Amino acid sequence: MSAKINEMVVQRLIDRINETGELPWKKPWTSVSTMPRNLVSKKNYRGVNVFLLHMMGFSSPWFLSLKQVNALGGRIRKHEKGNVVTFFKIIEKDDDTADDGKRSFAMLRYYKVWNAAEQCEGLDGKVPEVEVPKRVHTPISEVEAVVANMPCPPHIVHGRRQAASYCPPTDTVSMPSPETFVSGESYFSALLHECVHATGSAKRLARKAIMEPNRFGSDPYAKEELVAELGAAFLCGHCGILPKTEENSTAYLKGWLARLKADPSMLITAGSQAQKAYDYVLGNLEEKAMAAQPVADGMVAERKAA
Repeated sequence: MSAKINEMVVQRLIDRINETGELPWKKPWTSVSTMPRNLVSKKNYRGVNVFLLHMMGFSSPWFLSLKQVNALGGRIRKHEKGNVVTFFKIIEKDDDTADDGKRSFAMLRYYKVWNAAEQCEGLDGKVPEVEVPKRVHTPISEVEAVVANMPCPPHIVHGRRQAASYCPPTDTVSMPSPETFVSGESYFSALLHECVHATGSAKRLARKAIMEPNRFGSDPYAKEELVAELGAAFLCGHCGILPKTEENSTAYLKGWLARLKADPSMLITAGSQAQKAYDYVLGNLEEKAMAAQPVADGMVAERKAA
């Protein structure tokens, strides 16, 4: 079942790449308010689901399951196809060798959602208009704040190398001088890419591909590179800039298509790891934002449980 779901998800991605000629994570949302989210729970979708929904090109970020559409008194428009959302379901089985007699494992599952504004009808007044919030700070200052507040940050040095890189043994991000980049966005998107690599350090999220040496072009190297690409896209979208670390060249696209076809599971796995990297990098900023919000009586327990 999991293998078939991985293949289905990757095929949808490949079809979209062939249609548009670009990788979905190279053109992310540029505002937190337009990140795909569920209309009922108001929660953002996570991991690879963000790209699976965003790449469909809907102008509204709001999605609903069939059950939710019906509960709101709406209906899906004729001939509209659902959009796949994946999740992991924890399965428990009896296991005499386990301490508690149980063995649990995650099983990949999926369901479908529809865009509430563009694929449904009968929801008049229930789907919010898309409002892009006015930024207090510029996108560049947003990125600077993200990097400055990264928990347990790596060392960041400039001018030692001609290409951006992360060195695990010394926990150092090496960046070319900022003036060598064509724009501030190019510089900061490259920096965020390397910061995502740095989250794989043993003292952070401990990703195997970072902790163990891998030759250029190997499968572990490619998988880690996909984690950094997706994670940087998450962060760039959060800050309001477009990732500019690579061009959508034909060779580049073909390279990723070949990798995904050879190992369909790498997309969902990389999406999950990229989401964890994104959460880690923004950890301090989110804590500060939560602390700055007034808390009503009786809401403390709910916030902690969220």
